[in-house]
Amino acid sequence: MLRGLFIAAFFFTMTPLLITVQWLLGKLHLPGWGFIASNYYKILCHLLRIRVRVIGEPVRDRAVLFVSNHVSWADILAIGSIMPVAFVSKSEVANWPLVGTTARLQRTVFVDRSRRQQTGDAIADMVKRLQDGTSVVLFAEGTSSDGNRVLPFRSALIGAVREAGARAQGGVMIQPVAISYTLLHGIPMGHQHRPLVAWYGDLDFMPHIKALIARGAIDAVITYGEPLIADTSTDRKVLTRRLESAVRGLNSGTLLGRHRSVHGG
Repeated sequence: MLRGLFIAAFFFTMTPLLITVQWLLGKLHLPGWGFIASNYYKILCHLLRIRVRVIGEPVRDRAVLFVSNHVSWADILAIGSIMPVAFVSKSEVANWPLVGTTARLQRTVFVDRSRRQQTGDAIADMVKRLQDGTSVVLFAEGTSSDGNRVLPFRSALIGAVREAGARAQGGVMIQPVAISYTLLHGIPMGHQHRPLVAWYGDLDFMPHIKALIARGAIDAVITYGEPLIADTSTDRKVLTRRLESAVRGLNSGTLLGRHRSVHGG
């Protein structure tokens, strides 16, 4: 109970400060956005006792489209703590009190998948982020899973690759990423335990985060695969299947303990 109150106090006091500082940096065209964002996520992971481990190496020397599976709201904290990135999120998040404003300042791309025009706008925003040098994380399933499997990828937003490739010399780099939750209090999670971390279906947010805080001490493993270059000659559906297969392989390999070279993020 006290831990939950402390985390809530931190969030509701430090988040407005974060918003103010990042807004000022943006207005004055000063650097520092990425440093503040990734360290903010690191602090939240520490408070929530989410221990982030990394397998492989994310591309850091250029803007990348990271294509990942999606398990929980905690994915954003874990992946965002590793390096500065912008996320693609459902449009409803933009209207959440405080969270929506914070997400905007983290350069989040909002998409309403039920409206074709909105999907086109989201693709344009993704392309702009990449052109401006900001890497983007796309949760390609379009929803979250129970943590035990990777759902089929949707190809609509991956179509952003074709447009980005047309405008970027040499195409756009894409890197498959898998996020897997593996340990609870240092004990390997079984098939029945991973849904305790997952936020999916009709689960309410507040009861879920309270339960996660009560459980605590969770290991999140971020596994980066081999990057590839895509341009206008790349077939969208073929690319989607290739990325889905790569992420599914990374996720299953981590859950089965095949990947051993794990280090802190």
